[in-house]
Parts: sequence; C-alpha cells; structure tokens
Amino acid sequence: MKTARNLIAVAALLLVPLTGFSAGEKTAPAGKPNIIFILTDDLGWTDLGCFGSKFYETPNLDRLASQGMRFTDAYSSCTVCSPSRASLLTGQYPARLHLTDWISGHIRPKAKLRVPDWTQYLPLETMNIAKALKSAGYISASIGKWHLGEETYYPDKQGFDLNIAGTHKGQPLSYFAPYQIETLPEDPDGQPYLTDRLTAEALKFIEKNKGRPFFLYLPHFAVHTPLMAKPDVIKKYQKKADPQSLQNNPVYAAMVESVDDSVGAILRKLDELKLADNTIVIFTSDNGGLLGSGKKRITSNNPLRAGKGSAYEGGVRVPLIIKWPGVTKSGSVSVVPVIGADYYPTMLGMASAANDARHVVDGESMEPLLRQTGALKREAIYWHYPHYHPGGANCYGAIRDGDFRLIEFYEDNHVELYNLKNDIGEQQDLAEKLPDKAAALRQKLHDWRQRVGAQMPTPNPNYDPQNPD
Repeated sequence: MKTARNLIAVAALLLVPLTGFSAGEKTAPAGKPNIIFILTDDLGWTDLGCFGSKFYETPNLDRLASQGMRFTDAYSSCTVCSPSRASLLTGQYPARLHLTDWISGHIRPKAKLRVPDWTQYLPLETMNIAKALKSAGYISASIGKWHLGEETYYPDKQGFDLNIAGTHKGQPLSYFAPYQIETLPEDPDGQPYLTDRLTAEALKFIEKNKGRPFFLYLPHFAVHTPLMAKPDVIKKYQKKADPQSLQNNPVYAAMVESVDDSVGAILRKLDELKLADNTIVIFTSDNGGLLGSGKKRITSNNPLRAGKGSAYEGGVRVPLIIKWPGVTKSGSVSVVPVIGADYYPTMLGMASAANDARHVVDGESMEPLLRQTGALKREAIYWHYPHYHPGGANCYGAIRDGDFRLIEFYEDNHVELYNLKNDIGEQQDLAEKLPDKAAALRQKLHDWRQRVGAQMPTPNPNYDPQNPD
C-alpha cells in the first residue's frame, strides 16, 4: 500500500497545473548576472521534498523551487558522473566528446563486447563554460569534485580562476577532516564536515568577488559514497525512519540535508550582500540516485525504474531547479524534456556571452522555457553508453522523442520502447506492439550516433559466456 501511495503522491506532484505561463512581469536587472551552478553527486529524482520525498528534509531547496522554475523532465547526459560533468561544461553530448564513462571506468575483460578506447579526460582544447564566461568578463571558481582527468586537466588548467578540492578522484576517502584531498588544504580551525567546508569556501569566493560578475561551479561530493554524515543529524532521521518506506536510510538522509544546508547558506549570503536579485542559481544532479541493495539500500527513485548506472529513467532523470531573478516566475513548472548539454548554451545566453564559432554545441538554450515565451526547437534527446556498469547498464543507446523513450541494447541489438506519459516506470515494453514507432526511433538514434561520431563497442574475442564478469 505504501508503494501505491508513493506513486499517487509523486503523480499528483507532477500534475501541478501549469498555469501562469505568461512571460515574467519583472525585467532582468541591468548588467551581467552572477551564476551559481550547484551540482550534487548521485542525488535521485525524488530525493527532494519539492520532488516528492516524504523522508528527506530539504526546506532550502523547496524554497528555491518556490522562487524559481522546477523541471519535472530534466535529464543528465549520462547514467554516470564524468560524462555528465563534461557535457554540462561544454554543451556537447558525451558521445561527441568520446568521454562516455566515468574515469577510469568499469572493465569486464570477458564480456560479450569490448568497450571503445574512450577519452579519460576533458581535453584542454575543448571550449567550456569557464573559458566562454572569462571572455565575457567573469571570474570563475570550481569548488568541489572534478573527476575529469589527472592534474594536467584540473579546473585551473581549463579556464577556471580558482580550483578548490578538484582532482582526478571521484569520491573522498572521508567526509570528515582530514580529507586527504590534494587541492583542499587541511584547516584544523575550519569546518570538519566536507560539505560544510566546501560551502565555506564558496561563501568566501562570493564575498571576495561581490563587486564583479562571477561564475561559481559548486559540484559537491555529496551524496556519493562513502555514506558519512554528522551524528546528530543521523539520529534525527533514525527516529523518523519507517522500515516499510522506500526511502529510509538515515545516513543518506543526513547527507541530503547537508546539501540543503549548503544551499541555504549560499542563499542567505546572497541576501546579506544584496546580490540575490542579480544572481542566477541552478541546482541539479549528475545522474540518478544510487539504489544500493539489501541492508545497504541507499535511496529509491520510485516510480522510476532502476537507478545510477542503468539504462532506464532512474539512471538519468534528475531534479532540476533554476532561479533567474526577474525572468523565472515564482513556483513555475516545466514538463519539457531538457538534458545536461543544454546548460552551456543556456548560461551563455544568461550572461550575454558568445560561443566560439568553432565549438559545436549539441544542447539547446532553455531560455524560452525559463522566460515562458516559447518552446524548444529539437524533437529528441539522446544517450550513448558503450560500457558496462555494476548498476545494470549493458552497452546501450537511448532516445527520448516526445512521450516515447526507446533503448537499444548493443549486446544483442534488441530494443525496448516505453510511453513515459502512460508508463513512467517503464514496465510495459511496446516494441512489438508498435513496430513502426520502434523502427523510426531506432533509425533516429542511429542517425544521431553517426552525426556525433559515437564510438561503438566491438565483439570481444575473449568473451566467456560462462564467466562474462
């Protein structure tokens, strides 16, 4: 019964009437706006109160959503982190970048397919948002997880003026000091919890640069494993946890709250410095929530199917909130599908900055949606993951076109087709019932892969069907 009630609650949340979609009444402030992009790691689609969670407490993010626009159908560009991060920074699909798996990936030497020799860093010559905004007069900082290559490819080599805590590593050894992060000096008098420490550094950056346009990229390590949180907050959630609920991990809940606290601190700093009316805040996640299993269950993306590392909606659908003062209508909701590659052109437009003409942009600016003045031009969005992942991904590509989502699995080339409007949980495969629709979407997916030069897996001569792992 609880599962049914959760489905009803989320469905009700997503059916909020989309009224008042006329253009915002206010005019955007003069001058270039500051931009703060807050990225969480492995935060699931329903892990915020404003996205349906009844267990995790996120009052600051709920308030941000009430002040800006909430996107119900936002997607990461990949089911794992490094490709998603590269995509949002460059505006290109991971398939075009050939940066299609987390660094350094999950190798299965005896699997049916051999994965391509993908790029394991963000190339220095590739245009990104920090470089583009620098040309428009912005100062920029990357504070938190980088995971896009060794030291040669760190943020300060990629156009960012400041790099704090960004390295080649995808997770911290500990969320409590000493952190042992080479680009984050230990501070015995500072915040002992990593999420709080990164927030403190972000506040310093905002304070120092309050008199000029700035871009703050704040990619938190939270809520990625290892699951570690402040004991007093864990105790709070232990008291309210319901073993029958799909979301009931007290430590994970405390980590979610720490991210919410971070957002609250940043919003208060903007108010204190009188910057709130000229600062755009974007909040999202790099991929779907990590499920865990058994007694180590972490979160639930219900009603979505599966989670991080899978081919299904739970692996790529993420929460997204954007507050653009003077532009986004308070409490507005968009149901239009958007994807990580869209952030780059969107932020360029927000800052009135130009893209390098030589840099191909796969994403489309979300500005018409944010201003509520029009629709996007494209018909479909795409994914390409020619890799294996413990979360269940098995070398696949996918396309969402309107309400339909088709997944092609490369090991045997079979496809699955779902109507997300009627079946958000992807339980009813329509590929055999709608063969013409499946064939048309498969062809679109193939044409797109050719356009972006996607690398494909190849037959593995060492394949061992008895021991493919």
